[in-house]
Amino acid sequence: MGLAHVIADLMSHGIQVALPISEHLPFDCIAIDESGAMRRLSVKYRTAARGHLEVRLRSSWADREGVHNRLHGRSDYDAFAIYCPEAEACFYLRVEEVDGSSVVLRLAIPRNGQVAGVRMAKDYRGPERLFALPR
Repeated sequence: MGLAHVIADLMSHGIQVALPISEHLPFDCIAIDESGAMRRLSVKYRTAARGHLEVRLRSSWADREGVHNRLHGRSDYDAFAIYCPEAEACFYLRVEEVDGSSVVLRLAIPRNGQVAGVRMAKDYRGPERLFALPR
């Protein structure tokens, strides 16, 4: 469901989408802007908990041998997209914007009013930011 929402969001912003044939690649789709620039995206579906989204940068899958997890490497994809059903929105982060093995985006300002070091989800809306120059 997350992938479907991300594809719809990308295409509604004039960004084309290519889907890989293999399900064992570290990315879920490729976003292609009007100039032909491409970004490999890992897509995540996350529900909000206590006003925030937390995304661990790993892949999980199950087969007859059980459940498997693999941490993502920095070169596995160029960015990731998060679809949140409560916000009815997609959020996009480039790999250089993430340090560590997880990221937390706040949907609302924390109750204690803290703003330093807080990543507000609204700042990561719009897939055009996938193609913006790093800050």
